[in-house]
Amino acid sequence: MSIFDLFTLLGGLAMFLFGMRVMGDALEKRAGNQLKNILAKLTANTFKGFLLGLAVTLLIQSSSATTVMVVGFVNSGLMTLHQATSVILGANLGTSVTAWLLSTSGIEGEGIAQLFKPDSFAPILAFIGIILYMFQKNRKKQDIGLILIGFGVLMIGMEIMAGAVEPLSDEPAFRSVLLKFANPVVGVIVGAAFTAIIQSSSASVGILQAFSLTGVVNFGMAVPIIVGQNIGTCVSAMISSIGAGKNARRASFVHLYFNLIAALIIVPLFYLANAIFDFPLEQSVSPLGIAVIHTGFKIIALCILMPASRLLEKLAILTVPEGKSDRERELLDDRLLATPAVAIDRARAVAQDMAELSVSTMRDSMALLRNFNEKAMQSIYDGEERVDKYEDMLGTYLVKISSCELTEQDSHEVTKLLHIIGDFERISDHAVNIAESAQEMSDKKLVFSEQATKELSVMVDAIDEIMTVALRAFNTGDMDAAFNVEPLEEVVDTINSRLKKRHVARLQKGECTIELGFVLSDLLTNLERVSDHCSNIAGCVIEIEHDALDMHEYMEKLKSEGNPRYTACYEAYKEKYALPAKTQA
Repeated sequence: MSIFDLFTLLGGLAMFLFGMRVMGDALEKRAGNQLKNILAKLTANTFKGFLLGLAVTLLIQSSSATTVMVVGFVNSGLMTLHQATSVILGANLGTSVTAWLLSTSGIEGEGIAQLFKPDSFAPILAFIGIILYMFQKNRKKQDIGLILIGFGVLMIGMEIMAGAVEPLSDEPAFRSVLLKFANPVVGVIVGAAFTAIIQSSSASVGILQAFSLTGVVNFGMAVPIIVGQNIGTCVSAMISSIGAGKNARRASFVHLYFNLIAALIIVPLFYLANAIFDFPLEQSVSPLGIAVIHTGFKIIALCILMPASRLLEKLAILTVPEGKSDRERELLDDRLLATPAVAIDRARAVAQDMAELSVSTMRDSMALLRNFNEKAMQSIYDGEERVDKYEDMLGTYLVKISSCELTEQDSHEVTKLLHIIGDFERISDHAVNIAESAQEMSDKKLVFSEQATKELSVMVDAIDEIMTVALRAFNTGDMDAAFNVEPLEEVVDTINSRLKKRHVARLQKGECTIELGFVLSDLLTNLERVSDHCSNIAGCVIEIEHDALDMHEYMEKLKSEGNPRYTACYEAYKEKYALPAKTQA
């Protein structure tokens, strides 16, 4: 083998790994929404969990990525260890599809049959892919183009590798080195080590398939190497679990123990059967044969260990026991960033928790206007502090997501979520301001007149409803609720304006003090700004649902054109929150 052949081999390997990476990332990106839907249907049923792991791995073509994702889910509390175990078992089988696709490169054919070999039409696929990627503006078509490019480059890289190593088939030194891999222990170690380095069993098996085209790889070498490759693929999950919670670490150990125990059972049984039946281990193995061995190992392992999945869990629990110093689960796990659509879904769920807390804090604050007490005041401070922490955590996480490869829709949603959490954080700030006004009134023994109290109650009730409607719109994506926020916000603006005019009138008549006037003005300003933030939240919800729609511009257009639905909604709220009649002096 010349130095040129070596460089050609390395170049082919680079193209193969790059193609697999591009194809995998594009599949993962395109499958993001499907992943969210599949994960939403997760149950504790072992078989359904197995199908979930199989389906997800088929979509993204990487058991390592699926397992790392599962570690993140467990660490975030989205998945139990039992659920994770069945998903991991399914992921182990799902990754075998790549080997079957690559195995077609070893099929001989002539004429028309040759055209249907993937390595024959790989350049055509790559060409079609680059056209889609460069000349299509639609993101979905661009992603499909990347998938085709990745697959085409992968197959071309494999062909280059096969051509580069072909001269090795005539070199005795190379054959003698490969013969050492026929030793079960050596073969397993080499397969595990190489796969651990490149962190992809699919790529590792593909490289072995490329070498098999030389005719010097036999069944005796392939079996232990493939077994080792399945062990080596666990490294990604093990690395990912470093620093995670105990259940996340246990999930990574389930993955390791499954492949390790399967190897310890299957390899001795295989060589025992060989001693009895004398398998043709010296016979050269083809890429198709490697795919059969790879899938066969996984199916046999599942048949043996799937019924014992509970034992795998117990073994993992023994390995990672309960401990006082164990860290709490993370609400947002960086491992989920590998699948941005899932990370966005998780960020939205945490943002909903933040929203509930912010609105609850605001309601407690408004309740202090009727009945002030120090304990409730402290809970409002605590609530506002927790909301601030939520915003810091979510803001950092969403910025990390925005640096990932996102679809246009996902990118838009990340931007809107950043705005939404800012609005909910400001609502909690206004809650503190209102609580401090209530405290000032309590400390100074200030009391609003009966008329002012009734008018303020109308404003408080309207704010309570606009928060309820905006929260429902955000939590459920209810477009009707989101649409109703803007008419109610306009009614709140009207109430605020009228209350300030009535207050000035009372001042002129000497029915209110200047000190009470300042307090009332602060309260009205804070309440009105809460309604503004609710309007912003509803607008973001509408804009997420209807991409590229400017909600406020849309609402202004409805108002100016006298839209019947908008007008009816506004009039209904106006009647519901009509101010009490002025008392006569």
